[in-house]
Amino acid sequence: MSIDPRRLNVLLAVARAGGVLAAADELGVTASAVSQQLNKLEDETGHALVVRTPKGSLLTPAGLAMAEAGEEIERALSVALARMESGAQVEGVVRIGGFTSFVRTVVIPRLPGWRKQYPQLRIHVVEDDFPVLMRLLRQRQLDAVVVELDSTTAEQRALAPGLIEEPLLDEPWKLVVPSGALLSTENIDLGRLPLPWLGVEPSAANVAVLGRLSRSTGSQVETVHQYADTLTALALVAAGEGVAIVPTLALAGVVQDGVEVLDVPGLGTRRIVLRRYDRRRPTSLPVDTVARLLRESAATFDTRSTH
Repeated sequence: MSIDPRRLNVLLAVARAGGVLAAADELGVTASAVSQQLNKLEDETGHALVVRTPKGSLLTPAGLAMAEAGEEIERALSVALARMESGAQVEGVVRIGGFTSFVRTVVIPRLPGWRKQYPQLRIHVVEDDFPVLMRLLRQRQLDAVVVELDSTTAEQRALAPGLIEEPLLDEPWKLVVPSGALLSTENIDLGRLPLPWLGVEPSAANVAVLGRLSRSTGSQVETVHQYADTLTALALVAAGEGVAIVPTLALAGVVQDGVEVLDVPGLGTRRIVLRRYDRRRPTSLPVDTVARLLRESAATFDTRSTH
């Protein structure tokens, strides 16, 4: 099998943009050119890679395997770029937006090291919720934003033209219950918990998990209270007010007195991604550098740990 690796970039663009037209906009080519490259890649691999649906394009299992190969090539190129950067000066201001747990756990502890490594590079961090971050990105007041998605619904949304998405981390959702609230922590029936669910701020990815639970149990998930910060959720759970779905990252370094943190099959994972506009701009080197630093920092996080 002889494969032109340049075609993998087209497949990645379709996967990330959610369709041929959006991928064409991102790549700056025609939709016909994208389709031709996909057809040639399918001929080269001998497999169907993309299925077109009314809502966009979905990757087949073979397409996912090829996209993963494309991401590996991207990472290898990122390493090569980092080596070249070691002999070049990276300078400028990069404005990164993100949500609380990622900023606190993945970004802030690394800032001193990054400042030492790149003394001419200034990284400005903006913490806010999803709608505000995306608005600032569209207005170009931010260079990139870190956002959270429920992985089972992540492929159902399409990105705006020119916007690209880079995966940073996938981590399991956790069930948090008051200590001693469950007689057994094995074979937990999520539809028959002894306490109500805590409501979460509407733009948070946890909302999609509660929606999935409603569909899977066949009954509406009723919620009490509403929280935006995991510390508030833990306090409410410890007080016996309800149970909550929280991501692993948000529990890192947080005192968990009065609660039990449980792994429950079927909860799925939270996907953390970096969104930014086309990297082909001449001034993209500082943003590329920060994107690489974020990927490297996220890769060191142990998704199995909650302490």
